[in-house]
Amino acid sequence: MVELSISKIVQNLIENDLPIQDALARGYGNYSAIARILKPRIEEIYGRKVDLAGVITAVKRARVTYTPKTEYQKIVAESRITLRTDVAKISIEKTRRSLEKARLISADFPEAFFQVLEGASTLTLITDEGIFDEVRSIFKKEEILGEKRNLAALIVQSPHEIVDTPGCIVAFYNPISRAHINIEETVSCFTETIIVLRMEDAAKAFSILSDLIFRMRKDLH
Repeated sequence: MVELSISKIVQNLIENDLPIQDALARGYGNYSAIARILKPRIEEIYGRKVDLAGVITAVKRARVTYTPKTEYQKIVAESRITLRTDVAKISIEKTRRSLEKARLISADFPEAFFQVLEGASTLTLITDEGIFDEVRSIFKKEEILGEKRNLAALIVQSPHEIVDTPGCIVAFYNPISRAHINIEETVSCFTETIIVLRMEDAAKAFSILSDLIFRMRKDLH
């Protein structure tokens, strides 16, 4: 009975963990390593210590019964990446006045790269370096919470189906995170996924996502 409960927990955890799904589906996942990763989460859910050997057995059984969801792979395979360098960001306090300013800036620079991320209490404006000083001057010093230059933006353009297909966005984020690259900001805009990171990480991140897309295309053929 205990083993069956652990098996169900393992199955649920795998179904909610895209990297582990990929490792099992593609055959490169080590059962013992996956079991060690899952063990603390299983114990938290199960409410007591569990035997690692039992978890390994549950992972092996999940490998037999688990059918990977491949819908996201087709979306990733059909995506295209562009890299925009010389990007900067500024975070400001969110007020009615700052919101109105952000809208006006967007209208003033229609050809520039300009994104607004709206949180509960802050706004983050992501802009071309070329207009950053002008954008910054529009806000009062006390409104500015932080700023950063020397950034780049990876823009992933995907098929329309990404809107309704789970797993696509995390497929882009996970390999970048596993490479210990910090994602400064990110925004999903209809079929575009924009990932902002440091300039020095841009080439590596671009290569990682290019390899991901190539791999997905190869697996589908």
